[in-house]
Amino acid sequence: MSKIDESVTYEGGCHCGAVRFRVIVKKHEATDCNCSICRKKGFIHLIVPPEQFILLKGEKDLTTYTFNTRTAKHTFCGICGIHSFYHPRSHPEWIDVNLRCLDEDVLDRFDIKGFDGSNWEENIHKLTQNE
Repeated sequence: MSKIDESVTYEGGCHCGAVRFRVIVKKHEATDCNCSICRKKGFIHLIVPPEQFILLKGEKDLTTYTFNTRTAKHTFCGICGIHSFYHPRSHPEWIDVNLRCLDEDVLDRFDIKGFDGSNWEENIHKLTQNE
């Protein structure tokens, strides 16, 4: 169960401020994945439908990295390198926001569950079963 049961709007962005976004959070639930890229980036996942995400500025400053199936579009600021959000493989039409890139330290507002992304194929159903 999430720690906050109401919609909250947050803003966030990259380190240098070139990329800024707004996200509406309806469920304060997030995922901490142990796959190689998430571990190295320190990404804590908040996956939202596109209507709950607005890119305020910085589209021209975004760079995209893909690997493996090339489904996930790992966007990051081309200036400072911070990965604020991306389109995840599990929900390619949705936006995955890094909780650590929100303007406030809000981790304690979220119910953060671990996900065994190192064994992605065997566990993906756990991320998509509640849609």
